[in-house]
Amino acid sequence: MAPAHDSFKSARMEEVSLAEAREDAALMMRVRAGDEAAFAALLVRWELPVKRLIARIVLNASEAEDLAQETMVRVWSQRQKFRPEAAFRPWVFSIAVNLARNRLRWWRRRPSVSLDAWSETGHERPWPEGERPNGVGDLERAERAAAVRDAVAALPAELREALVLFEYEELAQAEIAATLGCTVKAVESRIARAREKLRWALRAWL
Repeated sequence: MAPAHDSFKSARMEEVSLAEAREDAALMMRVRAGDEAAFAALLVRWELPVKRLIARIVLNASEAEDLAQETMVRVWSQRQKFRPEAAFRPWVFSIAVNLARNRLRWWRRRPSVSLDAWSETGHERPWPEGERPNGVGDLERAERAAAVRDAVAALPAELREALVLFEYEELAQAEIAATLGCTVKAVESRIARAREKLRWALRAWL
């Protein structure tokens, strides 16, 4: 009975996802025509997912905040570039990823500030502020989560982008290819290499 239930749940989630994608595309077509109300609706739906994506790439919350806002500004300013047959999610994510890449390159060119010092990843609490792990099990889970975050942060940027889009944002490989401007084969390779590096980095936890 469980497999049938799982299949129904999966089909239902796919149906909802397709409906949301159609709604995003319809909103974006209105945005192309200069509809500010439609743009406000997209802003509400997508500013947080975009911010979350950027934060996992640039590893800095304040930079992610700024870049998420810049991404949505560019959605408006570049609205005529959106193709009616395209999906909105890969399109907006491609803008976000490009901005994140440019910001990382800019920081790497600053000799007075190291990228490691700028990154907040190494200083994050393994548990939310105001909460402490309750017992050995909670502490171990918190330490494991922190280890995973640090291992993902240590990945080369192109591998981290592909992994974040696949594992965290749950994009299909074709969508990731469209987002990153590469082939599906390249996406497969980057995900495989990222996973291999993570397995090595997290071998103590496996």
